Amino acid sequence: MTDETSPFDPDALRERALDALNTARDRTALLTTCVDEPDLVAQHSPLMSPLVWDLAHIGNQEELWLLRTVAGRAAMRPEIDGLYDAFEHPRAERPSLPLLPPDEARRYAAEVRGRALDVLESTPLEGRRLTEAGFAFGMIAQHEQQHDETMLITHQLRKGPQVLTAPDPAPAPAYPGPAEVLVPGGPFTMGTSTEPWALDNERPAHQRAVPAFHIDTTPVTNAAYRAFIEDGGYDDARWWTPEGWDHVRAHGLRAPLFWRREGGQWLRRRFGATEVVPPNEPVLHVCWYEADAYARWAGRRLPTEAEWEKAARHDPETGRSRRYPWGDADPTPEHANLGQRHLRPAPAGSYPAGESPLGVRQLMGDVWEWTSSDLLPYPGFTAFPYREYSEVFFGPEYKVLRGGSFAVDPVACRGTFRNWDYPVRRQIFSGFRTARDA
Repeated sequence: MTDETSPFDPDALRERALDALNTARDRTALLTTCVDEPDLVAQHSPLMSPLVWDLAHIGNQEELWLLRTVAGRAAMRPEIDGLYDAFEHPRAERPSLPLLPPDEARRYAAEVRGRALDVLESTPLEGRRLTEAGFAFGMIAQHEQQHDETMLITHQLRKGPQVLTAPDPAPAPAYPGPAEVLVPGGPFTMGTSTEPWALDNERPAHQRAVPAFHIDTTPVTNAAYRAFIEDGGYDDARWWTPEGWDHVRAHGLRAPLFWRREGGQWLRRRFGATEVVPPNEPVLHVCWYEADAYARWAGRRLPTEAEWEKAARHDPETGRSRRYPWGDADPTPEHANLGQRHLRPAPAGSYPAGESPLGVRQLMGDVWEWTSSDLLPYPGFTAFPYREYSEVFFGPEYKVLRGGSFAVDPVACRGTFRNWDYPVRRQIFSGFRTARDA
């Protein structure tokens, strides 16, 4: 489905929504059946919920929106709403709640899904904003995929032997192109008003003027980041914001999360397996403070959110903004590393078919990319369909990440999609690229 106006085809929309819902549920099943019950109910980090909480929360949100709000049906399990309200109970408290046990959570989610598919079949997909072009169904598919990414993060934090496997991305030779690309100055269209399943913080489309700048052709690699470490980057206050320096000192940060130095080389733990840190992969599991410090050390800076989106979407030949760097077509495996097909980033410079009109690569997939920007609303923003999706997070506490990681499904990844987190967060699949003024 493109970002251009297209004829309304309810059968195609239902098929798209059905495929998105089924893809998400298959992934949820994979992430919750590869471990036994003790691992499902345990809290593997105070930063994360038990996997069984995510499982039932997925079903509860689907019931709230598709069965109750869209279809107007009575609540199936109103007594559990509070348990699975993400704003009512912080993650650290969730293991102490009377949560549904794994088998009951699965039955509940499955029963909700069966009824939701009936609603999809019978609901008109026009004439009502919540269901226009299948929005509510796309929103729920995106919500489940976002929690699947959260559960994959929990798997990375989990101690114990490896339980998830996937083929590695195709090997790639060292990227022979330029290290950076010049993005011309001038206005471009940021955000969207026409992408049917775009969420409220991506809207509306608006003109944004950006001065000319240079941006890295690929994300910063492990080898490049290792040079920062070995040059004493974590010991030099010059490269850090005051808050970042305090954080580094307080928590003893010396390298990306999951890295350790052993026998003269850097090793990392990845989904239960230990391996040598691959030099040509994009660096992973760094917080905003680390990304910002590296950029300063390198004599550069993090791109703003507007710069990132212009580099990803703006086509200087036509003057329009594409849905994705490569055009308006939905992602394929040739375009980007998405959808948990692999459990690691692809080598820097991979996916030439996915590069932007200016030649910037890997803007979609592989690693979420930190920007210098706070999460703020676009001009004309309106919360829809509920304030708690993004409005309550607007402000200087959160930094914006763009582009998606290998853990993001295409349904939740667009050139306009906005992610955000605290600048201290490292357990997420985050990396970065740098920029400089022209």
